[in-house]
Amino acid sequence: MSFDRKIKIAPSILSADFANFGAEIRAIEAQGADWVHVDVMDGHFVPNLTFGPPAVKAFRPHVKTFMDVHLMIAPVDPWIEAYAEAGADMLTAHVEAGPHIHRTLQAIRAAGMKAGVALNPATPAAAVEHVLDICDMVLVMTVNPGFGGQSFIDLTEKVRRLRAMIGDRPIHIQIDGGVTPQTAPLVAAAGADVLVAGSAVFRGGSVENPAVYGANIRAIREAAEAALAG
Repeated sequence: MSFDRKIKIAPSILSADFANFGAEIRAIEAQGADWVHVDVMDGHFVPNLTFGPPAVKAFRPHVKTFMDVHLMIAPVDPWIEAYAEAGADMLTAHVEAGPHIHRTLQAIRAAGMKAGVALNPATPAAAVEHVLDICDMVLVMTVNPGFGGQSFIDLTEKVRRLRAMIGDRPIHIQIDGGVTPQTAPLVAAAGADVLVAGSAVFRGGSVENPAVYGANIRAIREAAEAALAG
């Protein structure tokens, strides 16, 4: 996938209908999703339990765009190969999940995936300064990880700092948590280009009524793009 900084919307399927994942994935892609975001939680690193490698493998045939797998688990390293085999395009690990994030990112890339590094709200941008040359994305959590539907934490200053640190490197900045048409302009103006949205995309729609997903995706994208144009 070629690199660009155009705004990308990555719906989180944590907010989809759990009994209908294949159809939900096909619906959001048909309605304009750029990436499909999969939140993996282990009940240990975060207080919730979601998907594992078998679920990701089951999602894979339905994802035609780009499968972005966010690991909120610890430890990460023993699971890297399993997520590569399951078909993840990007695997994102948290700085806070272990003592050797450099090694983890190397291992993700060695397994054939793009490597993302995630920061919890209280973790400063400086924590990733020395791994920028071996990652493809920095994910800024704008909620405390573990649950969907939380309120946005304004960390635009952190995003601006990261954007300055990244410079001309081909690294995405992703925002995850509380992204809506109201908050998207803040982070887009600060330098983010990949916006994860769960409830803000899926709210009000369904596989039977997917046009709502499209309207929700467009509203977030247009709000973010307007902030860049302005």
